[in-house]
Amino acid sequence: MPAIAFGRFDDSFSFASIKAYIAEFISTLLFVFAGVGSAIAFNKLTSDAALDAPGLVAIAVCHGFALFVAVSVGANISGGHVNPAVTFGLAVGGQITILTGLFYWIAQLLGSIVACYLLTVVTGGLAVPTHSVDAGVGAVGGVVMEIIITFGLVYTVYATAVDPKKGSLGTIAPMAIGFVVGANILAAGPFSGGSMNPARSFGPAVVSGDFSCIWIYWVGPLVGGGLAGLIYPNVFMAHEHAPLSSDF
Repeated sequence: MPAIAFGRFDDSFSFASIKAYIAEFISTLLFVFAGVGSAIAFNKLTSDAALDAPGLVAIAVCHGFALFVAVSVGANISGGHVNPAVTFGLAVGGQITILTGLFYWIAQLLGSIVACYLLTVVTGGLAVPTHSVDAGVGAVGGVVMEIIITFGLVYTVYATAVDPKKGSLGTIAPMAIGFVVGANILAAGPFSGGSMNPARSFGPAVVSGDFSCIWIYWVGPLVGGGLAGLIYPNVFMAHEHAPLSSDF
């Protein structure tokens, strides 16, 4: 049964770990810049601020493509988490130490904040849209929606990128992860915003100064990611636990 490990400071500050933190910063920056940028572009190109069907598809596709690239470029250095919920789910499943995971969080959040500030500069000061829950759904419904879709995301990460039995399936892990995010945005975007990623929501909240709904995008994704981290390793990897690695 995978065990949660706190980790050692010398390991978390090793040269390989520092490179991993930089990789997470860059990957998250690239992902958030493209994802939030697609939402800004939609708002600029349409006079109606309400998200319509073509806009939802465009934003979902952009997020899926961007995450595919972000995971791919970071996979061999940091594991390509690009998401505090993914990092948390892997820590719960014993695939990364808590200490190293905290530094991943810092790198991911900083990458998102920098990406959003860069967007305000290069777009001439256009507003950075934040995630929010549809009035008909409510906060509780938004949290439940984020739990479900983040569970699907982290479950996919385990199945395609972490499980030792993955074999050649590991080569398409970034694509599968990008696809499930795009699909989840199509399904949940009009209701909870389809975040699945506290960093993706946190950067726009910091730059805009609007933290009114931010707790939803921490609680939902972390619970969903944590559940996936409990279920997949203990049910499907119970006898094939890979040792903790400084590669994470």
